[in-house]
Amino acid sequence: MDKKSIIGIGIIFAILVVFSLLNQPSKEEIEATKRKRDSIAIVDAGIALQQQKIQEQQTAQQLIINSNDTAFREKALQNKIDEYGVFGANAVGEETFHTIENNLMKITFSNKGGRIYSVELKDYQTHDSLPLILFDGPKTLFGLNFFAQNRSIQTDQLFFNKVGSKNNVVVSGPEIKKGYEGKIKFNKENPGGKESITFRLEVAPGKYMEYVYTLEYNSFLVDFDLNLQGMNQFIASNQPYLNFSWSYDVPRQERVSKFGEDRYTNISYKYFEDEVDNLGQNKSDEESLSTRVKWIGFKQLFFSSTIIADESFPNAEIRQNKFEDNNDYLANFYADIAFPYQGSQNETIGMQFFFGPNHYQTLKQYDNGLERQVYLGYPVVREVNRFVIIPIFNFLRKYIGNFGLIILLLTIFIKSVLFPFTYKSYMSQAKMRALKPEIDEITEKFGKDKAMEKQQATMALYKKAGVNPMGGCLPMLLQFPILIAMFFFFPTSIELRQESFLWATDLSTYDSILNLPFHIPAYGDHVSLFCLLMTITTVFSTKLSQQSQASSAMPGMKTMMYMMPVMFLFILNNYSAGLSYYYFLANLITIGQTYLIRSFVDEDKVRAQLQVNKKKPVKRSNFQKRLEDMAKQRGVKK
Repeated sequence: MDKKSIIGIGIIFAILVVFSLLNQPSKEEIEATKRKRDSIAIVDAGIALQQQKIQEQQTAQQLIINSNDTAFREKALQNKIDEYGVFGANAVGEETFHTIENNLMKITFSNKGGRIYSVELKDYQTHDSLPLILFDGPKTLFGLNFFAQNRSIQTDQLFFNKVGSKNNVVVSGPEIKKGYEGKIKFNKENPGGKESITFRLEVAPGKYMEYVYTLEYNSFLVDFDLNLQGMNQFIASNQPYLNFSWSYDVPRQERVSKFGEDRYTNISYKYFEDEVDNLGQNKSDEESLSTRVKWIGFKQLFFSSTIIADESFPNAEIRQNKFEDNNDYLANFYADIAFPYQGSQNETIGMQFFFGPNHYQTLKQYDNGLERQVYLGYPVVREVNRFVIIPIFNFLRKYIGNFGLIILLLTIFIKSVLFPFTYKSYMSQAKMRALKPEIDEITEKFGKDKAMEKQQATMALYKKAGVNPMGGCLPMLLQFPILIAMFFFFPTSIELRQESFLWATDLSTYDSILNLPFHIPAYGDHVSLFCLLMTITTVFSTKLSQQSQASSAMPGMKTMMYMMPVMFLFILNNYSAGLSYYYFLANLITIGQTYLIRSFVDEDKVRAQLQVNKKKPVKRSNFQKRLEDMAKQRGVKK
């Protein structure tokens, strides 16, 4: 490595160091982060205390139920009435479970709190081939919090009565074609059944609170209606909201990967008639949503549980607490949502739950922004994915079942569309190489001391020969958004989940041909073959590109061009195998196109044409003519 290369790399390193120093958080930002972390810790401690209290209450209730002492039971019941008022009779009971299911999911309910206890998606499995459960267990919080008769009531501690005698409800319908799971259009043309399961908390004859869950066949949506009948006599009328708490620990569904499920697990939300936003990735975070909210989504990489208002929720508090080094759970999600309450004699608050896959087309059909939970990159890149990549991918998927072949055809299509620009870039480089002798003469004539004159003479030569020095940049400008779009598309595409190709058992995550007995910082503890192949072909493609360059200037930059593939080797080793496979194919096609163009481009003819161009008079543009006319009017000689 020569002196210039060392200086170039040193300057780049210095820029990175200065950039990191300039962008490090200020003292105020550090203090704000610490306060937020402390507040989250306090809330988490409160949740732990609440869960301990729940456990103690469950133990006490079980003692009451199992006791044969009538006096003890009556006294315990009176204590509950003193604690919960008219709701006290519902504070003692035995927990039972009930289910409702269709072809896509099975939902388990508990009569304690009338809550959704767990959700299983039937068509999916975890990375280790277990049933895919979105959430499950006694730690799940799901209930209303309000004041009644000067008492704080939490419905998840009360026992509801299930209406009807059927405990396990099955929603049936016609056979579903592959690819039409959960599709609204298909359901309209091929309607199936619809069933409801109801849990009622009755405090007096004809006065009750009721949860009604309704599930249609072939749907990921669950209608949830909260019916209040005569409850205005008990619930304080001075409260405009009923607070609904929903929380659960998020089970891990995919392999541990900081660039996979660990990265994309967070809470998303959409303001009413406004944009979609989310809490920060890779960290614990919280937010107070002080204006109306349309939906709040507990999102993982490929699946989500989302509560959607029929109209809107007045406000909400949301929080995510990320778990570190936990192989079973990723985070705890919590939402405290305000339900509008009018204090009427009869009142219904309607909403829906979505329990299902983060499949772009499935979410988009609901027309409420749910598809934004599929992260497709930054604004410009997102549009490339929405209007180019996803439509082509879905079209190929209709006719081809092998995803390795789909990615191959997608790559060929993209590279074919860009080929005219690639050819134009190569011709521009060929012209630059043909002019290299003249460029060397200019360099020797002006030397290093007259950089401005050298630049002017070089540009004059380009203009006279009809060469655009920026002509080689266009293909890169066009390909760059596509390359970045793919960077976000493949890791978040549920279509690739658990789809195998060659040695890769799951194209949505990294492929591994060798598990290392140690961990390499920034690389990992495995070797991805697709990533290796991508790196090798990138180095070779870079070498071909360097051979096409007309000048040997900026040797430090050339060295950096060879360092980039090595950097990507470390970055992409933990990324989606489908992404590395795409980059590998793109490199192969680029190499093939380069050799193809070289085979029929005669650079001697190119040079001869440039010599002819140099003899022609340079045509001035209208803009140049106007500048010269203005100069003449001011007395400036040409």
